[in-house]
Amino acid sequence: MENKDISLLEELLYNTNNEKTIRRIKNIDNPIILHCFAANYNWNNGFDIPNTILENKECDLGTGLLMFHYADGYRLLESPEEVSNSPLQEWRVFMLKLQNKIMNLTFKTQNISFSPELTKIQIFKLKKRNLNISDILIKKSPGNVIDIPKI
Repeated sequence: MENKDISLLEELLYNTNNEKTIRRIKNIDNPIILHCFAANYNWNNGFDIPNTILENKECDLGTGLLMFHYADGYRLLESPEEVSNSPLQEWRVFMLKLQNKIMNLTFKTQNISFSPELTKIQIFKLKKRNLNISDILIKKSPGNVIDIPKI
């Protein structure tokens, strides 16, 4: 990743004006920048920005999976009923929309790899609860591994 890209990420991550950040993310045409941004995003800041990343046509499957797991997708895999009944509406809507997009493979590309880093025991327990759980949500995705800078 070039210095100009890291500078852009820093600017976006530390910008307190969400509207400005959202406008800029909509225009990013580099899936790696979107991926690195999502990996460094503070998930306590809400879902407006992650939704914008997800809606960007350059968002890669690997970035979708990263966001799924960083936003606590494990809970959705572990107990879909709990998530469906969650009072956290913004989170619930985001997670269900993201899961749907991942399961339907509606991403333009699959060039960025993401590994959810689940243990064999976690995978076993998830599969025991739900035999139909898709490997795409629990195993390493296809693509290149990206070295994500910590910003």
